Amino acid sequence: MFRHARTARRRLVALAVPLSAGALLFSTAAPAGATSTAAQITASKNAGVGYLKTLQAADGSYAGSGLSNEWAFSAFAAAGTAAVDVYPGGDPAKNARTAYRNLLATAAWPSTAPVVTDYERGALNAYAAGIDPARVGTGRNLLADIASYWQTASPGYFGPPANFNGTVFALLALAGSRTQAGAQRVPQALLDASVSVVRANEHTDGGWNYSQAAGNPGQLAATSDIDMTGAALASLCSAGVPATDPAVVAGKNFLKGKLVNTTGAFNAMFGANTDSNGWAVSGLNACGINPQGTDFTTTAHKTPVDFLIAQQFSPGGGFRYLPTDTSPSAYSSIDAIRAVAGGGFTAAPPTPVTAGAPTWVATTDFSSGATSKLALVVDNGSGTLKVCSVPVTATGTTTTLGTVLDAAATSATPSGCVTSVTPPSGTGTVTALNGTADSGSTTWKSSTDGGPPTTASRATTVHLGDTLYLHYTS
Repeated sequence: MFRHARTARRRLVALAVPLSAGALLFSTAAPAGATSTAAQITASKNAGVGYLKTLQAADGSYAGSGLSNEWAFSAFAAAGTAAVDVYPGGDPAKNARTAYRNLLATAAWPSTAPVVTDYERGALNAYAAGIDPARVGTGRNLLADIASYWQTASPGYFGPPANFNGTVFALLALAGSRTQAGAQRVPQALLDASVSVVRANEHTDGGWNYSQAAGNPGQLAATSDIDMTGAALASLCSAGVPATDPAVVAGKNFLKGKLVNTTGAFNAMFGANTDSNGWAVSGLNACGINPQGTDFTTTAHKTPVDFLIAQQFSPGGGFRYLPTDTSPSAYSSIDAIRAVAGGGFTAAPPTPVTAGAPTWVATTDFSSGATSKLALVVDNGSGTLKVCSVPVTATGTTTTLGTVLDAAATSATPSGCVTSVTPPSGTGTVTALNGTADSGSTTWKSSTDGGPPTTASRATTVHLGDTLYLHYTS
């Protein structure tokens, strides 16, 4: 899970990256005007990007097995640097995007015992790197991987409900992984289901924690966590909830109440630290709330951005985890750069400067005889969705909606996504699905990647990576 793995890793990387003797900090004095200036933010961002480039391995990679430095892609994108432009030794063939895509496409990734947050982390960073998360390769559709963790018995949750952070990051990944043209590819009804879950898990103090609180008065009354409050705020706003919504306002006020007057840090569960500040600021950024605005400027004229920049080393550009640390932490640096640059938890990939490099890479065709997964959402209009990952073995470069529905009836994860289809074969119009039949002007419609709805037909062409939505509506 994000929380415990992240806490352990932040301490490891803080000890693993040396700093040259005599290094100086960026100025910790409050700038004139009480907040970090645009010039200071730009300088911090640029120095941070320089530090992140030193973390790249000789083969171009940032990520390996388990939790590594792959969040660097979200930081690069927020700071305006395309992952394809980051490569070691002047060798564009070893660029960070290609190395990451190759890793994600392997059957062995992420591990023999994956959890939903592995795929959510992958989707957020693939998107930021300019890799279409649904079309990483013939055998890798990260959105379908996430869909496979839908909890039929607890609608809106992804992964075990007790691990609430899995749902927060599912919402972030599904809302944030837009199409290459920038459109929302998953239906709003799916996002809304998880938005309801996030709302139900908001604590009475206005924040959130990494574990489930809904339905448990004791947990709802427990003190919230700075990090997860930032992530939960970002998930809501990424899914279309406005910053004026009471749940968002309560979360903002929780964070405001945790400000440390003298530094602008948030008083987090593990004390004032760069990671917690970074996650909180990224949450505010995602909601369009200024982390240097009136609400987040202390009476001592400090802001959360001031605190982050004060943790940065110069020369070097890395950030410490704790104010008392004497070495930079790779993970903390990533969190800080993303936040200082104004990012949430992912960002659209910047236009590359490398000659001939496209903004996006994707595999668009099925491979005959190979099995690929598709994400499917079925909405009969009752308010209860069926969501699943469907394995399809194509016989050509495309397949059909009928083939997908037939496969969903026998081998979807979770099962029960499709129980019956009328007609059961051929190429005709779908007139009934899961026992719900067309009635007058209310009929089954289908849409792909958030596109306009059309009459559902078994003959509809489906491409690799398409996110399919079947909706019973007028």
